[in-house]
Amino acid sequence: MNPHWARYLPAVARRWLEEREHLHGIIGNTGWLFLDKIVRMGVGLVVNVWVARYLGPAQFGLFNYAVAFVALFSALATLGLDGIVVREIVKEPARRDEILGSVFAMKLAGGVATLLMAVAAVSFLRHGDASTRLLVGIVAAGTIFQAFDVIDFWFQSQVRSKYTVYARNTAFLIIAGVKVFLILAAAPLTAFALAALAETALGAVGLVLAYRRSGLRLTAWRRSQGRCRELLRDSWPLILGSISVMLYMKIDQIMLGDMLGNAEVGIYTAATKISEVWYFIPSAIISSVLPAIIQTKNVHKDFYHRRLQRLFSLMAIMALLIAVPMTFLAPRIIFILYGDKFLPSVGVLQIHIWATLFVFLAGAQSVWDLTENMTRLALLRTLTGAVVNIVLNLFFISKYGAKGAAMATLASQFTAVYLFDLFTERTRHLFIIKTKAILLLGAKWRV
Repeated sequence: MNPHWARYLPAVARRWLEEREHLHGIIGNTGWLFLDKIVRMGVGLVVNVWVARYLGPAQFGLFNYAVAFVALFSALATLGLDGIVVREIVKEPARRDEILGSVFAMKLAGGVATLLMAVAAVSFLRHGDASTRLLVGIVAAGTIFQAFDVIDFWFQSQVRSKYTVYARNTAFLIIAGVKVFLILAAAPLTAFALAALAETALGAVGLVLAYRRSGLRLTAWRRSQGRCRELLRDSWPLILGSISVMLYMKIDQIMLGDMLGNAEVGIYTAATKISEVWYFIPSAIISSVLPAIIQTKNVHKDFYHRRLQRLFSLMAIMALLIAVPMTFLAPRIIFILYGDKFLPSVGVLQIHIWATLFVFLAGAQSVWDLTENMTRLALLRTLTGAVVNIVLNLFFISKYGAKGAAMATLASQFTAVYLFDLFTERTRHLFIIKTKAILLLGAKWRV
């Protein structure tokens, strides 16, 4: 049976959907995820730009330095379990409570470890900077509430992400209003960090309420040491991989702050906020198609490979549709959004926006990594990207400033996501798939 939204489609589209029942849930679920991110993209961009203009490059840079610093330790909070949990629930739905309870306990412990390690590290590196230590502590505290993300994984496995959208968007909109009030009240920087923490906590409460409304109980969760060991055995390469990803996604901001000061971080972050606002697209699509692709692999190998090619091609097309116009519109966008103080961000945006292509391809890559259980190879890939990024940042930042950090990020993404596949036998076919996707070749859209 067609979902209720299908009645608004043309007759040809309705008939096409009737023949492809498996797409109903995927399209509907992706729609909810897109709605979630579009609301965040629209409202969040307006509010964050307002916050940036209010704080100015130096304080805005300091806040984002703290966020980037915590991100380096955030892999301890996520434990690389996101996709693995969805995979395990799809494979063993009857063991739901054991899986969720075990993952919750692990992520809760990981959040506490993140808080302690982030505060200890920043205290060592900036022992005389109390404001930075306080900001890092507040931001890191939010990772404890990420333990409740296991509820989101359950909804993803059931292709019912609308409940997550309700929960998180409610928290997001409330805190967006709070941030506007803080600007009007001329609040200090610490207040904005506390607002970000409150958003994470409210989102966790919303997920709990959504889970209970679905007729399920958190009290039914149970932790299994055996399950924890099994999950960690699969996820430890992803944990190290996540650390590597954070290194080549966030180390540029930390190195900019330490080498050139907080104002340069603000210039850089103003541009990357615009680039990264699009990163929701692959995650929204992939969280919806992952269960279907996992099932397809076990049933029909050729169909599985065709779906992978279509997924990579879709990611490339969407990224190019963003990167090309943004390159030319960057001067106008930066001036309109941020004003004269942030005009140096134009060159950063024109370079950094092209990393979108490889970020989108990396999203499709994660599907292959999970379905093929190639987590160790994924670790090697991300470690390669991290090393390239750090080395290039050392040279480029001192010479080109914030633009140099953007150049290093783009080069590291290109190396890790694309070039890496050429040099390993198991992934050489992915190099061909990605090349076809980038050149807009090889995509047959009949599902």
